[in-house]
Amino acid sequence: MPGEIQLGAHTVRSHGVKVARTHMHDWLILLLLVAIEIGLNVIEPFHRFVGRDMLTDLSYPLKDNTIPFWAVPVIAILLPLVVILIYYFIRKDVYDLHHAILGLLFSVLITGVITDAIKDAVGRPRPDFFWRCFPDGKGVFDPVTTDVMCTGVKSVIKEGHKSFPSGHTSWSFAGLGFLSLYLSGKVRAFDRRGHVAKLCLVFLPLLVASLVGVSRVDDYWHHWQDVFAGGLIGLTVASFCYLQFFPPPYDIDGWGPHAYFQMLAESGDSVQPTNDVNSLNMQQSELQSVYIDSYNHRETSRVIT
Repeated sequence: MPGEIQLGAHTVRSHGVKVARTHMHDWLILLLLVAIEIGLNVIEPFHRFVGRDMLTDLSYPLKDNTIPFWAVPVIAILLPLVVILIYYFIRKDVYDLHHAILGLLFSVLITGVITDAIKDAVGRPRPDFFWRCFPDGKGVFDPVTTDVMCTGVKSVIKEGHKSFPSGHTSWSFAGLGFLSLYLSGKVRAFDRRGHVAKLCLVFLPLLVASLVGVSRVDDYWHHWQDVFAGGLIGLTVASFCYLQFFPPPYDIDGWGPHAYFQMLAESGDSVQPTNDVNSLNMQQSELQSVYIDSYNHRETSRVIT
């Protein structure tokens, strides 16, 4: 039939509007997270007491960022997005495209909100806090409490109270951690066939995220505890967001989103008799490619056990 949507091609044009409408509330929540994230960056963080004797470990040089702020969204969002788009052009599956993008954005934004909320609440000084507070190198302290009386630029001092946890690290592990899980599902890294090359591909995004974290310590913008906590937050949130839309990577159906298999099941139940032989063959071929592949994996598992 002309205009009939075939199972073999779930493109943005054929299914995009339908899939987006189904998750309209999720996109609205994403906008809310963006607003919260902006607000957390506008408000003033807690200014923790910093006495004269506490500056010994807070007097590292004030350096520029090896990884600038603008590069973080490129690493955490655009890089995984490129991989997701490449897979879409190969597979032509808008379910995978939509859910991967949605999961990626949720991963990064939820991580950002958690990270910046903790930053503002904790107010831990950065390792270079002394030079932010006293750019001329002359310390000024309260005569009674010995608390610092900063003479530097207000915006620089404000940023100096946001050490814990590391935002660069948490964002990187959120985006690249999601990408690592996404790749492990697509290449079937846990199919019990022992292809170590697949693991190398899966670990590559995590290596990049780790190097971003290392750069934060090398630049004296963060203590090592800040980087460790940031990485843990990012990777944990990425795991939850990925599993919200995809089966675990080690699952037989770990290569596709939940919605794709749900759509196949519903399509199988609702297929109507038709005179279009090509349409019927395409539907049967699509369903067989899914279930035969799953069956083969189950048989392999049985032989091993």
